Amino acid sequence: MSATRLHIALVVDRFGSRFGGAEAYGVALMRELAPEHDITVFAREFDPACPLHLPFVRVPVSARWPSWVRSLLFAWRAARATRTGFDIVHSHKTGWCGDIEVVHVTPVRYRWRVQAISRIQRWLSYISPRVQTYLGLESRRLAPRPGHRTVAVSALIADQLSQAYGSALPVTIIPPGVTLPDRSTPSRRHEIRERLGLTEDEYVCLLVARNPMRKGLPTVIKALESLPQSVRVLVVGANAASREHVAQAPQSLRDRVCLVNETSDVDGYYQAADAYIHPTLNDSFGMAPLEAMSYGLPVILSPMPWCGFAQYVRDGDDALLLSHPENAAELARYIEQLRTDPSLRAKLVTQAQRLLDQHAWPQVARQYLALYQAVLAERQSITD
Repeated sequence: MSATRLHIALVVDRFGSRFGGAEAYGVALMRELAPEHDITVFAREFDPACPLHLPFVRVPVSARWPSWVRSLLFAWRAARATRTGFDIVHSHKTGWCGDIEVVHVTPVRYRWRVQAISRIQRWLSYISPRVQTYLGLESRRLAPRPGHRTVAVSALIADQLSQAYGSALPVTIIPPGVTLPDRSTPSRRHEIRERLGLTEDEYVCLLVARNPMRKGLPTVIKALESLPQSVRVLVVGANAASREHVAQAPQSLRDRVCLVNETSDVDGYYQAADAYIHPTLNDSFGMAPLEAMSYGLPVILSPMPWCGFAQYVRDGDDALLLSHPENAAELARYIEQLRTDPSLRAKLVTQAQRLLDQHAWPQVARQYLALYQAVLAERQSITD
């Protein structure tokens, strides 16, 4: 991809696909870059099960501190650790060390200064050390300076940054990519279904999430009430909150939900499913629906502004878009349409290829390399 071998520091909270979101984005991107560039990971934690083995420097932060203090300590230690020895510092974590700063979530300033909140909440935010720390870290992170670029993972995040910091803030949009599964690998569909107690005549709807409650699990459970008994739900990434929510449902519904712990090996679960459902309440992009498409699954997902990926989707062609993430009746209706209409399923799977072509990780990597070269050229022009 690049004629010059670069020394790159990747700064991320945790490194490993099983952590989801920014972490999975970082793993996939570095997998593309690693063959031609030297990459060192700076993070609190490195998943030992991650198949991408890179040099790792732990950034220690005690869990005893509150989250805002941990963020400040991490930012300070990461800045010190990456000060020298690297051509590019590529950061997915709030702080000030990055040459490339990738924003994955709703900006703090947008949440506290643009979005509608009560007067008392806004007033308290001015005296809250937590909010003020996050605002300060973000402001320093995004401050325009030579040899620096801000990247948003979706147009939704870019628009929020513009509203929060003004249209003069330069932002590059680089959405996540997708890695097509190896078609030569034998399918694990039967193995996974048998292990989970799912029969071949049951219709399995998959939800993969680090926080299933935020990704719409309550809506999924409600939708299940009006669907045939043969429709089952498979949740991968189940945490304590999601298990408690399912436990409170009637026994007839609990028996139709399979909960699987967080894992970095999700391939088999995509293969075991018949459809992917994503009624998320908050996703700056939404990598899981795109990954599901790569496995040939039809997708149902939330519309904008709840899901940034929806911006790239043509409703009824590439996927089915809900009118609202909490519309359980509509979700149930769409699931039933996919279950009973093979032509609709085939259409969605075929048309989704357009999105897979647009969001290939090699293309994403090329965009980042172009940013790296622009940063290096700008830095060189200053020293000349």
